[in-house]
Parts: sequence; structure tokens; C-alpha cells
Amino acid sequence: MTRREMLGRFGMGFGSLGFALNAAPALDATDPLAPRRAPNPAKAKRVIHLFMNGGPSQVDTFDPKPALAKYAGKELPIHLRTERRTGAGFPSPFAFKRFGKSGIEVSEIFSNIGERIDDICVIRSMHTNVPNHGPSLMMMNCGTERQVRPSFGSWVTYGLGSENRNLPGFVVLCPGGMPTAATQNWRSAFLPGAYQGTHVDTKETEVDRLIAHVKSHTTPLDDQRAQLDLLAELNQRHKAERPDDAMLDARIQSFELAFRMQMEAADVFDVNKEPAKIRELYGDTLHGRQLLIARRLLEKGVRFVQVWHGAGQPWDSHSEIAKNHAKLAAECDKPIAALLIDLKQRGMLDDTLVVWGGEFGRTPTVELTAFGSNLGVNGRDHNSYGFSMWVAGGGVKGGHVHGATDEFGFRAEEKRVHVHDLHATLLHLLGFDHLRLTYRYAGRDFRLTDVHGQLVPEILA
Repeated sequence: MTRREMLGRFGMGFGSLGFALNAAPALDATDPLAPRRAPNPAKAKRVIHLFMNGGPSQVDTFDPKPALAKYAGKELPIHLRTERRTGAGFPSPFAFKRFGKSGIEVSEIFSNIGERIDDICVIRSMHTNVPNHGPSLMMMNCGTERQVRPSFGSWVTYGLGSENRNLPGFVVLCPGGMPTAATQNWRSAFLPGAYQGTHVDTKETEVDRLIAHVKSHTTPLDDQRAQLDLLAELNQRHKAERPDDAMLDARIQSFELAFRMQMEAADVFDVNKEPAKIRELYGDTLHGRQLLIARRLLEKGVRFVQVWHGAGQPWDSHSEIAKNHAKLAAECDKPIAALLIDLKQRGMLDDTLVVWGGEFGRTPTVELTAFGSNLGVNGRDHNSYGFSMWVAGGGVKGGHVHGATDEFGFRAEEKRVHVHDLHATLLHLLGFDHLRLTYRYAGRDFRLTDVHGQLVPEILA
């Protein structure tokens, strides 16, 4: 044994001891996505995160504020701290209506989701740290604004593995490119590479274009298997001299997964295999197709699916919020409602967490025109102080509203829920104590909620 090998092995030995003492999942290096049982009783076993990229306005969607009508065109009697100069009170251009037995008020632009409100828990008291897209995306996805940390989807697949080894455990559906901060939103960081989200550009409609090179047109499966076995033997020899090389492990696993995906990926991404009435339920639109794909992935055992509403920041309505929010809602209202209906009909909603929201909310005031640009023409600025999200299924109290913002919808005031608290609560529903789902890296134990986070028991069924 060389001096370098001795230091490496003994150093990792101490790390492994800490890993075991902190109740981390027992991992099989040859099959890191093997399904694992959560340490605590769980209500949910899978997650679908519907990400409204750019920050939807709470006062135009799920948090009605009639007091804004009184202050239309007038200065609000509260101090607003925002990124840019904002002006007078700006009432919502949309009407709100009570839906379901619970009578929860929902904007007219989400009337189809409103019809499912008795299955939904609306959290009107969300808040986060920074009113900028990049840091807030990182906080919502990774539990931190700046540092390289694993995403929520990576933590979930690390804790639970996957129920289908022929598909990635964590799939990201994002059409038309990447959002702000790109792959950082679904990174595995220092967790093993098997837990990284796999991006699929859902603007493509043909399976061979959705998943590039999903099938070889030149080499039969038997020959591919022989090639892969030879490559695996060479990689294992290489790994024997480098037993703790995470990048090498990730490379070996990615080759195996790519081979196995040929068996199932082409089938699961082909929505034409669904009955016509199901395709009609979701609608023949981009968002309808990708939500139907998402349900098919969950049904096939994928643990975590994140569905983005567009690349860039489509919900970032600094101008013309009436036109832009109405258009965006029309794209996803019917498909999201269809997803809830479909999951419920299949008996999947009871153990699936459906999470809806963006990275922050928007101001109840109009944004002023900036330097002659079109910013501020009947639009709203970023708002990290108060916004709305909703969760359905998986042990969540349906037909329930948790918390409240002030009378204008700017700041969360009652039963405040930070992003860390939301993560802690979602992990609880999946059977984890957020304090104990840890991974030892660089001499300390890391977790999704860092040193923060409190369970929100009021939203539990």
C-alpha cells in the first residue's frame, strides 16, 4: 500500500463512520437507485414539482386582495422594499371566485384548477430571502442561494432510490432550453452523480428527438451488451485503484442507465399510447403533453419529476400582467387540472405530492417605467416577502388555506412559511426527518434545509 493509498483509505474510513452514525441511507455502490424504505411512516412516495418559472403574482392567482381596489392609483400605507421603483396600488385585473365545498377563492385565470381546490392546500404565507431570480431559484430548488448544494429532487432520490432502474430516478421536463441557472436547478452537487436530474426538452414531439440516441440504429442490443460488459470490466479495474472516485462511479452508472433506457424510455415518452380520452383531457399542447409524460413517468416508478413552465422566465411579468398572466395560465390551467383528475382516478394522488409555485411572488403595486423601456407598463416587480404556493395529494390537507399576507398581499404575516419550512414538511410526508437526511462531505454533515426549517403540521391531513 502506498502512502497516498493509506491516507485515502483511512481518511474515507472515518468519513464512512460519520456517514453511518448520521442515519444516512444505506447505499449499494453497484445500484445507487435501488428502492429504499423511508425511516419513518410516509404518506407520499413520489413527487411532481410544477415550476412556474419567473414568479407568478399571488394577488392575481391564489391570494385575492380586494383592499387594493381602494388604493388603485394611490400610494399604499406600507413600506415596500423592492428591486426597482414601484408606484401606486395595482388591483388585480382578474375576478376571483369561490370554488368547491371549501369555498376557497381562486382567480378566474385558474378556473380549472379551482374546480379541484378541495384536493389542494394553498399556502398564502410563503416567503424567501432574495427578490432575484438566480438566488431564489437556488433557494427553492437547492435550499441555498449561492453555494453548490444538491437539489430537492436529488435529496429525494438519494433517500428513496427509484422503483424503475430502466429510467432515471429524477427527470426534469423543461421545454425550449434551460431556465436561469440552468442545470444548477437539478444538480446533485456532492451527492453521487446517479441522483442528478436528467433534462428532457419537451418542445420536441417525436420520441427520438425527445431522448437523443435513445436507440442505436447500427448495433443490436446483444452486441451493445458485450461492448458494455468489456467497458465495465476495464472501468472496474480502474476503479479498484480509485475506490472513492464519485465521478468514475457516475460514469459507470450512466453507461448502464443509457443501455437500460432503450428498453423503456421510448415507450414511456410516447403519449400516443394513451387512450384518446386521456389525451383530450390534458389537451394537445406543449404543457398538456409534458404533464401527460410526467404522469407516465411517475406511473413507471420514477421518484421525482420536475415540470417547468417554459425556459427563461415566462412568469416574470414586469409589464402587461393582465395579458401575460392570462396567456400563461391558459397554457397550464387545463393540463394541471387534468393531472390532478388523472392521478386521482388512478389512485395515485394519495401517495403523490404535487407542488405548484415559482421562486417568489410579485408586488401589489405597479412597476414604474425604467429609463424609457417598456418595464413597468401595468406590470409588477419581484417580491420575496410574501407569495403563494399550493400542494396536493400525499398526506396534505385538501380544501385548506394556510397563512395570510397583509391586506395588500405584500408581506407574509400569519403562519409564515419559509422555503426551508416547506422542504422540511415535504420531506416529512415522504418519511424523513429533515434533520437526519444527511450526507457527509468536506468534514461535515449537509442536509437540504441546512441549519434551518420547521415542520408545518397545520397543512398535514
